[in-house]
Amino acid sequence: MRTAIERFLKYLAVERNCSPLTLKSYREDLTALTEYLADAEGRLPEPGSIGPAELRGYVAALHEADYSKGTIARRLASLRSFFRFGQREGWIKTNPAKPLRNPRRSRPLPHFLSSDDVGRLLAAPPADRPLGLRDRAILEVLYSAGLRVSELAGLNLVDLDLADGTLRVRGKGRRERIAPVGSFAVRAVRSWLEARATEASDRPSGAAPVFTNRFGQRLTTRSVGRMLEKHLRTAGLDRRTTPHTLRHSFATHLLDRGADIRSVQELLGHKSLLTTQIYTHVTTAGLRAAYERAHPRAR
Repeated sequence: MRTAIERFLKYLAVERNCSPLTLKSYREDLTALTEYLADAEGRLPEPGSIGPAELRGYVAALHEADYSKGTIARRLASLRSFFRFGQREGWIKTNPAKPLRNPRRSRPLPHFLSSDDVGRLLAAPPADRPLGLRDRAILEVLYSAGLRVSELAGLNLVDLDLADGTLRVRGKGRRERIAPVGSFAVRAVRSWLEARATEASDRPSGAAPVFTNRFGQRLTTRSVGRMLEKHLRTAGLDRRTTPHTLRHSFATHLLDRGADIRSVQELLGHKSLLTTQIYTHVTTAGLRAAYERAHPRAR
């Protein structure tokens, strides 16, 4: 079983060009299955001997352990991919995970900030210190381009075209896209780069990261999260806010102001329009305005 998993992960890395984060998720999902089977059966079975009954027992155990529906659905997707690879390799004839249905997932509306709250957050970092300028630039770019925090952390200087107001972004599945950024974000990034140049002893190369810590090293996604938590306290905003909240806010505000969903899909870098449809909710104010415009007895 473990040999089959390693061959599968190698296939994903070499032939499918999956990112390290994707490989980590697959490894965790398949390791969880092996641990369950070893505990339930007292031994680790051959992968070709695993059938739907064993997998249903595993899914039942996940439900009993109170895993979220989203986590269970992801683990089932990993199992389907793994056993589909087994069919290709010839060590199994039918995919035992195929008959298993995903749990019904409720999709809660994403948490987002109002335009006024975004403005308060963007103004929170001090503009008189280099790290304050960096934090302003980070928040402006996250909101202006709707980036994932991993995409922001991965930006290099060569990815910036500030004259054109665009960024080259590497998203999920290593797919690249060009993301426009607004004039506020462009000015904030320029201010940060100028402040960093005065601090740095050497001129950074094009492959250098855009956003660095005080030691000149690339920021991690966790560092961005901690930075945001600090400025949320300063601005007195909802502590549930994460870097991804700014991505939610970006999409929500675009749709509220008339952007079409296909354009928002491209801007977010979503492969499927179904993923983007979670943002088709509008604010209460938007619903009220639409109601008053359209209903004959609204007023």
